[in-house]
Amino acid sequence: MKYLKFLVAALLLTSCTTHYQLVGIERTRMLIDKRYDAQPDAKALSFVAPYQHEVDSIMSPVVGRAAKYMSANKPESALSNLLADILVWGGKPFGEKPDLSVYNVGGIRAALAEGTVTYGNVVDVAPFENKICFLTLTGDKLMELFAQIASRGGEGVSRGVQMRISDGKLQSATLNGKPIDPNESYRIATLDYLAQGNDGLLAFKDGTNVLSPQTEENNVRFVIMNYFRAEAAQGRAVSAEVEGRIISESDASDIPVGN
Repeated sequence: MKYLKFLVAALLLTSCTTHYQLVGIERTRMLIDKRYDAQPDAKALSFVAPYQHEVDSIMSPVVGRAAKYMSANKPESALSNLLADILVWGGKPFGEKPDLSVYNVGGIRAALAEGTVTYGNVVDVAPFENKICFLTLTGDKLMELFAQIASRGGEGVSRGVQMRISDGKLQSATLNGKPIDPNESYRIATLDYLAQGNDGLLAFKDGTNVLSPQTEENNVRFVIMNYFRAEAAQGRAVSAEVEGRIISESDASDIPVGN
């Protein structure tokens, strides 16, 4: 028995040794599109088949329509603007009237195509379990937050915010056309993930009067779906524009100044 145990251990050690050495790591994105449907793998299809109907029944219901293609980019984009505005809208069920909102571009994992928007499309955009969150920052802390947003090249901010940034530094910031008052308090809607100071937005950690509902229905993806449903009930397709909320001085001439 002892000999057998020794033999097994030796084989395991031998199997773990290799003359190969890791010299580097690279990553890239591979577009999965209809080209891969030309010669489907029969075994893969048979394996997926029992689950396909159930997944489709969950992901295929329509929640609304997008008036145009919208994607997320920095310093500002149509989709990041839209999602930030939805966070402000999402304050209504809680009796909240946020002065502004912040949505991290890194948390936006897909674009929205023009046309029908399904439950699954929204899950693609917001796949994480982030919940809507409300907190208060003083004006000086809000300026710290804007400086941190500038250092990251921009994030999603709601209508009324206007920032100018250059080389990762904040040049100016206003809210509804007015300078930020360092002694004033500002109510902010965001994601609980950001409220914890993640993604380098450390100023959020100084937030007060935090309201952070943790039940599943307060997941941001459901707030987004509810917004699309509300717009659809009014016969409207959802849209957003680049408005000059965050202007990088290096390409300011390419970005329109909005309201």
